Amino acid sequence: MKRIVVVAAVLAFSAGAVVAQQDQVKRTQGMMKDNGKNAAALSAMVKGEKPYDQSTVNAALAQFDDTAKNLPTLFPESMKGVKLEGDYDASPKVWTDKAGFESQIKSFAKVVTDAKSKVKDLDTLKAELPVIGKQCSGCHETYRIKKG
Repeated sequence: MKRIVVVAAVLAFSAGAVVAQQDQVKRTQGMMKDNGKNAAALSAMVKGEKPYDQSTVNAALAQFDDTAKNLPTLFPESMKGVKLEGDYDASPKVWTDKAGFESQIKSFAKVVTDAKSKVKDLDTLKAELPVIGKQCSGCHETYRIKKG
């Protein structure tokens, strides 16, 4: 009887850990997808496909700022080696080059903070969006792996 209780407890704990890991993966992927949607909205303004809208800019930059604040927690050790749904996986470098990854996060946070204070019209958005994009792609090139 004691064995059954111990085995049941271990299985319940393991199941809880798997659910927590899946929740973390969904949270991470959701935040990255939101980044992409917001970057696309800002890009459409820069390209003249959509009219400039300060509230959209402010919302996008606020979401980028939220990402910057949460990035240090988005890739815990428990996600190391986890294969994600979609076109990309996190590179092992997220964990093996922790200092480099943290440096990228700090750079992204600074760029976003600067943009929040600077972007007030289409011209300043045109100047700042490439700087933000460079930070995003710099991290993606090193710390993300395209599948296939």
